[in-house]
Amino acid sequence: MKRREFVRNTAIATSVLGFPTIVPSSVFGKDAPSNKINIGQIGCGRIARGHDMPGTWQHNVARFVAVSDLDSKRMKEGKEHVEKYYTEKMGKPYVDVKQYGDYKEMLLNKDIDAVIISTPDHWHSQPAMEAVLAKKHVYLQKPTSLTIKEGRQLADLVKKSDVTFQMGTQQRSMKQFKVAAELVRNGRIGKLHTVRIGLPGDPSGPEAPAMPVPKQLNYDMWLGSTPEVPYTEIGVHPVDGYGRPGWLRCEQFGAGMITGWGQHHYDSAAWGMDTELTGPRYIEAVAEFPRSGLWNVHGDFMVKQEYDNGINVYTSGGYPNGVRYEGSDGWIWVSRGDYVASASDPVAAENSAKALDASDPQILKSEIGDDEIHLYESEEHHGNWLECIQSGKQPISPIEIGHRACSVCLVSHIAMKIPGRLEWSPEKEMFVNNEEANKLLSRPQRAPYGTDNVKMKG
Repeated sequence: MKRREFVRNTAIATSVLGFPTIVPSSVFGKDAPSNKINIGQIGCGRIARGHDMPGTWQHNVARFVAVSDLDSKRMKEGKEHVEKYYTEKMGKPYVDVKQYGDYKEMLLNKDIDAVIISTPDHWHSQPAMEAVLAKKHVYLQKPTSLTIKEGRQLADLVKKSDVTFQMGTQQRSMKQFKVAAELVRNGRIGKLHTVRIGLPGDPSGPEAPAMPVPKQLNYDMWLGSTPEVPYTEIGVHPVDGYGRPGWLRCEQFGAGMITGWGQHHYDSAAWGMDTELTGPRYIEAVAEFPRSGLWNVHGDFMVKQEYDNGINVYTSGGYPNGVRYEGSDGWIWVSRGDYVASASDPVAAENSAKALDASDPQILKSEIGDDEIHLYESEEHHGNWLECIQSGKQPISPIEIGHRACSVCLVSHIAMKIPGRLEWSPEKEMFVNNEEANKLLSRPQRAPYGTDNVKMKG
């Protein structure tokens, strides 16, 4: 969006979206309504309430003006959540947040500049594509897509647009991950040869008989492009409260922790490996899957990926949660430390883990010279997105890098299903001479939902 269009649209919003039409400039100063980025929140669940909303509204340039959810109770509570924050901040009612039971109606509102998509994994790529087509700036929770095909469809569309698109891989905006990647890229541990990534699996669950669909939930649309199955609460999300939702553990809606947290760690690893725009050449994996119960994503597992530059990446729940770079002259370890994105993060017990460590403490004290590699620096992930909307600069987690990191997760998940060593072509985004594996690069999509059914313009 051009600056003049941005200013015009946000100025119009002062009357359309319930803000006072006459306000002394001294009340707002640089935070005047005409300087704000009007944001619509798509999905009002756990990660939205605990992470994406607070991460965004802490920046004064942002202003939430609308919420959308297929669960009317969550949508109403999302509206109240936003209005309570602004009322407490301003000392009086400040905004009447609009509600949309269908996000497509939200996207028609020309006064909304940007959207945050915090939906279940199977509802990532389609609304992101439709938001881009509506010329909205997008912040998309990871994983980028449910399949390789969906991710490529989204990435190609974003590249043709003028929107600012940020993937929610916020580890890039955490200082220790940048420090670790820069030290590795500048040879402080010698020649990098191995990366070890700690990533937990998920537990199996109970049998889950069919239940009546709650009146508050548009269940058919919630299922989206995935097959029609009977409703049960532990397959969707809690009817009351915002605990960890059961859909995270159903392969129909995702792939489990390999994508749920895997995109974070594979993205961070690629930053240090200098493989952000490619992928592994060979993948092999073993994994345990539940034999009964509704929850059927992987449990304990081990994945090995081999890259053309000679680096081998091993991922397992047997390693501490984080990324360990191993080189000819030492190692560097990086993790989130005591940071959690939400109260129900599955590794909360590891809060005391060191955020940054090395085989020799002096490695971490090494300064990066002016003539060495300096990586993109972002103070805060949502703030970086907002800043880039205003400046037109590329954000720290752009779509192609996000798609490639997600692809590593997805091909690893496919390798869990197919025995043996698979050869992957990052250039063609296909497996070499393995039709069984290539069939898993996409999924059938239940109409009228899915990326294949997005109405492209022009």
